[in-house]
Amino acid sequence: MKRSISGTLLLFLFSIVIGTKVQAASLSLLWATETSELKTPESVIYDLKRNVLYVSNINGSPMEKDGNGFITKLSTDGNLIDLKWASGDLSAPKGMAIANDHLFVTDISRVVEIDLEDGKLIKTYPVAEAVFLNDAVADNEGNVYISDMMTDSIYRIKNGMIELWLKSEKLASPNGLAIDQDKLIVGSWGVMDGEGFATTIPGHLLIVSLYTKEISDLGNANPVGNLDGVEITANGDFLVTDWMAGTLFRIDRQGHAETLANLNQGSADLEYIQEKNLLLIPMMKDHKIVAYRFAE
Repeated sequence: MKRSISGTLLLFLFSIVIGTKVQAASLSLLWATETSELKTPESVIYDLKRNVLYVSNINGSPMEKDGNGFITKLSTDGNLIDLKWASGDLSAPKGMAIANDHLFVTDISRVVEIDLEDGKLIKTYPVAEAVFLNDAVADNEGNVYISDMMTDSIYRIKNGMIELWLKSEKLASPNGLAIDQDKLIVGSWGVMDGEGFATTIPGHLLIVSLYTKEISDLGNANPVGNLDGVEITANGDFLVTDWMAGTLFRIDRQGHAETLANLNQGSADLEYIQEKNLLLIPMMKDHKIVAYRFAE
């Protein structure tokens, strides 16, 4: 895989005024994968221990159990290490989480657990009621939370077992997940109107207590978009993608959304590596990963 890098390619300066306070961020393009081998990449995750990236490739329909999916391993500068590092028993892999040195990957109506040492599938967690398992995130205790967009549900893997952890219409098609201390941050896709993935009311960020499961709105609860990936910045803001509009947002704790970039449709489950100031966005419809230097 070749990578495209320019030290001065693009520099976007954005600011938003809230009262008398001005917040600014800079976003500069570092590289983008230039291979035709990635196929509908949905999620990217960083493995700190091995200093590599994993990319989930749907490679077909996101809802079809066709066995075409695979996980790619990349270096943090976009070079291909292993195109099909994990494959053979995946259909439409999407969200990923790392816990206990294993990779947990959503795959339509099940979660698969993969050994990070060799890419071998260790265990599967079937969910009979699931329709569209999407994102996954691990807490500090190694529990893994999984969203199901189509059933307004969140599942949890704990002690080797998967369970329905929360089901509520308030989740409004939960997609992206992030752990914020004792809270689960949920990126809502919005209230779907029955016509594909179209929404009557776009989504916004939600807060779910990991202890009480109480659901609350983050900030003003104004609709933001069809939210996909959610990551937390060093300053405690949220980096969020809108899959349909292709927008990259920064959302503060009051729910104010600032547009950082207008990308193509299909901007999906991003990863932000704070110690590297590295922001990685899978572009599903463009079949590539784009990497930005993000500074607050």
